[in-house]
Amino acid sequence: MAKDLSTREENYSQWYTDIVTKADLAENSAVRGCMVIKPYGYAIWERMQAELDKMFKDTGHQNAYFPLFIPKSFFSKEASHVEGFAKECAVVTHYRLKNDKNGKGIVVDEAARLEEELIVRPTSETIIWDTYRNWIQSYRDLPLLINQWANVVRWEMRTRLFLRTAEFLWQEGHTAHATREEAVAEAEQMLRVYAAFAEEWMAIPVLRGVKSANERFAGAVETYCIEALMQDGKALQAGTSHFLGQNFAKAFDVQFLSKENKLEYVWATSWGVSTRLMGALVMTHSDDNGLVLPPKLAPIQVVIVPIYRNEEQYQAICDKGREIKQMLEKAGIRVKLDDRDTQKPGFKFNEWEFKGVPVRLAIGPRDLENSTVEVARRDTLEKEVLQMQDIDQKVTHLLSQIQQNLFQKALDFRNSNTFKVDSWEEFKAKIEEGGFIEAHWDGSPETEQAIKEETKATIRLIPLDGQMEEGHCVYSGKPSKQRVVFARAY
Repeated sequence: MAKDLSTREENYSQWYTDIVTKADLAENSAVRGCMVIKPYGYAIWERMQAELDKMFKDTGHQNAYFPLFIPKSFFSKEASHVEGFAKECAVVTHYRLKNDKNGKGIVVDEAARLEEELIVRPTSETIIWDTYRNWIQSYRDLPLLINQWANVVRWEMRTRLFLRTAEFLWQEGHTAHATREEAVAEAEQMLRVYAAFAEEWMAIPVLRGVKSANERFAGAVETYCIEALMQDGKALQAGTSHFLGQNFAKAFDVQFLSKENKLEYVWATSWGVSTRLMGALVMTHSDDNGLVLPPKLAPIQVVIVPIYRNEEQYQAICDKGREIKQMLEKAGIRVKLDDRDTQKPGFKFNEWEFKGVPVRLAIGPRDLENSTVEVARRDTLEKEVLQMQDIDQKVTHLLSQIQQNLFQKALDFRNSNTFKVDSWEEFKAKIEEGGFIEAHWDGSPETEQAIKEETKATIRLIPLDGQMEEGHCVYSGKPSKQRVVFARAY
């Protein structure tokens, strides 16, 4: 598989697509801009879902589900929200088909036009806040902490598997609070949840910050975000959490009776991550030999490959493989014994290496005699021969090492590709090299837009932990009190 793979240096975009398709993660569908997530890819997404869902519930959230279709009139109630999503909306206008009277197949029944068009949800704030109006009457109903796992549609014209598709899977949290302080604390808490998941489970180091006004979510007062750096030097927004203020509460008249017996509008947040994380996973860790998966998210953490010359050896080695498999599974490790007799060991080695399985165990006749096993790790491609005794403990330790190594390797890459610049000429030169650029900005949307138009770089975030530092805007020369992070991005 790897010999047919484009290299990162030759064609990074094609390399990414090759891995996604040839590692059986996803493929393009018959519907333009949409993808089919294949079982191996969906198994990774399920592991992401499971851990995120636990993290949400551990912080007090409950799951619910809201309609896919949203009345068009709902979008007009929050002006900046509709402006932000208007160009991406898919619209349902009719509810019935009929046979063409001229025998040309199926056509839309013009008599079945909807009285009000329905929008296929690009995000659910409007339908959810219309619902919350019926759920919230008193301070006793707050906080309301709801999450939804769903699909959404945003009519993208230029698509790429996982990174940008017309339909994608995600979760979206929507919460209501009695005070501004509670809502801000919620938005910040969910940013920490996303950052912890990215770093501890995906092994992807992320920067934490807030978006500029130009990059803010449509309808939000503040957008918090995590940003990761891919191997081609481009940034990828890996998660966002929005403080919505009272904008949606006022648009949909969601009020509550406070403890002081006063009628007040609630304060809101929304937050979400999507299957875009799958793209981040591929681009952060994979190499020119194929997919590389962090052990915590790998559907198969260990694959056992028997090596044999005849039927007698095959049976004996497979029996030992099953014994080791059971031992590893008792230790909580996800294991596959590849006992297919239709493929040679070399093919299996290449296949599982390409699919990113963190650890491969090979057992041959000599291993059977010596009670040994050959262990290969995917992250470094290093091999060693270990005694089978306590193999469960040894593999558990190795998986932990691989997880830590992938994170450290990504962190080292980010650190070596983060640059402080103080002049416009230096900015333009560094942005061509790729990476995160820390530079002063005068705070004006006009300057931000001018930088974007001239270099295609955007402000990825204003660091939450950024130190106050007097300086001058890299573009306009006007005073600035803090550096922000620029990059070209997906």
